[in-house]
Amino acid sequence: MGDDKVGGAGGMNIDGALVRELAELLAETNLSEIEVEDGERRIRVARGVAAPAMPQTYYAPAPQGGVAPQAAPAAPVADAAPAAPEGTAVKSPMVGTVYLSSEPGSPPFITVGQAVKAGETLLIIEAMKVMNPIIAPAAGTVKAVLVENAQPVEYDQPLVVIG
Repeated sequence: MGDDKVGGAGGMNIDGALVRELAELLAETNLSEIEVEDGERRIRVARGVAAPAMPQTYYAPAPQGGVAPQAAPAAPVADAAPAAPEGTAVKSPMVGTVYLSSEPGSPPFITVGQAVKAGETLLIIEAMKVMNPIIAPAAGTVKAVLVENAQPVEYDQPLVVIG
């Protein structure tokens, strides 16, 4: 009948169209997985993400003839990651897309150096077409905004630092 439901008698009915829609959402947002729960029915769609390759250490073969190898000079630390700003990191409570303003063209909710009050909206995360405000856990000054507008974010990813 074109119902696009999968399942049988006594089994779980799965809405194939919903699964395809979730898979498309994964591709559009570059997320690795998404889960939807409706009552007792739960659908999780995940795509395989290649794990980053582990750095390999290669050793030169031992020299023949009893000559001791010279120690390599220490590599400069110039490419080390910059120190994170002091303060409290506000982390993402969900997977979604972050928006720094209420609508396109509007000024951002916060800027670096701005004082914020506890409960003030810092940014919005869109998940499943629902806009979720992310609020300041405490009063302070915005030390860093660690995400860009319309960027996909993962659960527990640091978003803003307040000090």
